[in-house]
Amino acid sequence: MTNAKSAPGVFRVAALSSKTPQQFDLRPEAEARAAIAEQIGLSALRKLSFSGEIAPLGKRGWELSGTLGATVVQPCVVTLAPVTTRIDEEVTRRFLPAEEVLPEVDPGAEIEMPEDDTAEPLGDVIDTRAVMIEALTLALPLYPRAEDAELGEAVFAEDGAEPLRDADLKPFAALAALKNKASDDG
Repeated sequence: MTNAKSAPGVFRVAALSSKTPQQFDLRPEAEARAAIAEQIGLSALRKLSFSGEIAPLGKRGWELSGTLGATVVQPCVVTLAPVTTRIDEEVTRRFLPAEEVLPEVDPGAEIEMPEDDTAEPLGDVIDTRAVMIEALTLALPLYPRAEDAELGEAVFAEDGAEPLRDADLKPFAALAALKNKASDDG
């Protein structure tokens, strides 16, 4: 059964088959990848693919399961040199009726984050492109670092003062050295 789509990767829930999973395969072209890279703050997005299926889950829900593959380029946090990273992630999202996902909350009341981070409120459509971009964003290295990048040690002090170094901030290291010296002597 072919699903009526309003845009590539967007599936109307009313048109999904309750018996047969709906396959999807997104492979954005270079222009679309460049727009996604700009949207999420990448230097470049060389490759991107997201494929899988949307299957019925119970009587009123849907489960999206797929594989995300990407090659991203980010600036190194130390040197700003380009760092290329390959990402391969399994992605699962469960789209359930809102009352099963979002608890009723009084205005101004505190709520706890649910343990199940794969559950999403079910709307009129399931946007696999939005899931792809979210999953890619979550899979990115937080602090990409070039292989030869070294942070080094920054030393600051007022004129005439002894600079405070990393070793000075580790008093137990000095005690351990004294203990080792005492055990070697005795």
